[in-house]
Amino acid sequence: MQDVSFEESPAVRPFPVRPGRRVAPGWWWSSTTGRLVAYGSGVMRTQLMLLDRDPAVVALACRPVELVWREESRVVGHAPQLMARLQDGSGLLLDCAGRSGPSARLAKRARVVGAAAKAAGWSYRLAGPPAPVLVANVRWLAGYRHPRYAAGPWTPALLEAFGRPRPAVEAVRELGDPIAVWPVVFHALWSGVLRVRLDEPLHERAVVSVAWQEAEAA
Repeated sequence: MQDVSFEESPAVRPFPVRPGRRVAPGWWWSSTTGRLVAYGSGVMRTQLMLLDRDPAVVALACRPVELVWREESRVVGHAPQLMARLQDGSGLLLDCAGRSGPSARLAKRARVVGAAAKAAGWSYRLAGPPAPVLVANVRWLAGYRHPRYAAGPWTPALLEAFGRPRPAVEAVRELGDPIAVWPVVFHALWSGVLRVRLDEPLHERAVVSVAWQEAEAA
């Protein structure tokens, strides 16, 4: 598993389109890889979005691998919904549970997949819905994840403006036209250049700081 680039593989099986569902299968453009990654549901799209912002993740894929094992007289197969390649070269397999939690079948399969992943030096996660405030904040920042919003020549001024923790709107007004500056700030918050609390609602007076300040304080 360490020698195969599963993140380059297509999905082993597609996601079905089910009538009546609010979210159909679709594609997420990943700022981590610059590629489209498939998803099959709203909860899966949310987890994909959060992984895309995780600095430990270097590649993402949808259902690139299926595990097959025998249970008594029958063969069981399971394809985890997402796979992430991590900076240390290991992998993360992830399944998504809805608001009501995982089904009994998924919970049983998760134990097998988790043990297999551990044996290979990988990890496995059965993820439930994250906090609504976190999801809303990251979804907003994700709208500015494309590199076209990057600070570029603005970077020194941006870092200086947020050299001390302060309300975002104060620094934005100093930097120039808010219509031009806000997208740059949001991209810097998405990419981790700037930091803000994401467990509280984002607003113009949310306190923003340069990322290295938090690292030094820790």
